[in-house]
Amino acid sequence: MPKRGKKYRAALAKVDRTKRYTFEEGLGLALECAYAGFDETVDIAVRLGVDPRHADQMVRGTVVLPNGLGKEVRVVVFAKGEKVKEALDAGADEAGGEELIEKIKEGWLEFDKAVATPDMMGQVGKIGKILGPRGLMPNAKLGTVTFDVEKVVKEIKAGKVDFRVEKTGIVHAPMGKVSFGQEKLLQNIATFLDTLIRLKPAAAKGTYLRGIAISTTMGPGIRIDPLAVKNILG
Repeated sequence: MPKRGKKYRAALAKVDRTKRYTFEEGLGLALECAYAGFDETVDIAVRLGVDPRHADQMVRGTVVLPNGLGKEVRVVVFAKGEKVKEALDAGADEAGGEELIEKIKEGWLEFDKAVATPDMMGQVGKIGKILGPRGLMPNAKLGTVTFDVEKVVKEIKAGKVDFRVEKTGIVHAPMGKVSFGQEKLLQNIATFLDTLIRLKPAAAKGTYLRGIAISTTMGPGIRIDPLAVKNILG
């Protein structure tokens, strides 16, 4: 195990590893423990009572956080005709058809999210081996294959987060920046958890939210009491 730095060890010393904090306590402690020389991202990890090996227990979705993510998200749209202009007017960084696909084939990958109109997916499939491993492939289940490119581009720019449960039953998602402060981060967390609860599979048995942890980019994980969820959902 790699040796941790002095600042990390000092932050870790503030955390009671045997305690499950409320969201207010845990988030306040996470912000206090942030020590990096940049605006760290605040992340949440939720362990779910599901078995992702079964299709009827897969949890995946999207959520638009009320306060965004605090970072510029670069979006490209694969489209043709008037949909190219619609995408650019909505704030897309790049939009186009074959010429955009060729540009990506040549190695250009300076974007974070990709959207495509349904009539472009046959051509986008040609670069699936490039986009897929990087998590950039447009996906109908996540709403990124659509003719309503204006709505989707604006949502992504506003702070739309895609998430899915991992093989271990854990969902990870960014909730914003340390500079947001506690109130805005709690609003984002509440919106995310509300969405996650609504996506509970009917096949999932027993306790659904089994464990929650909050951390900053460089800071230690802080365990949150899952029973505290009801307090921030109101």
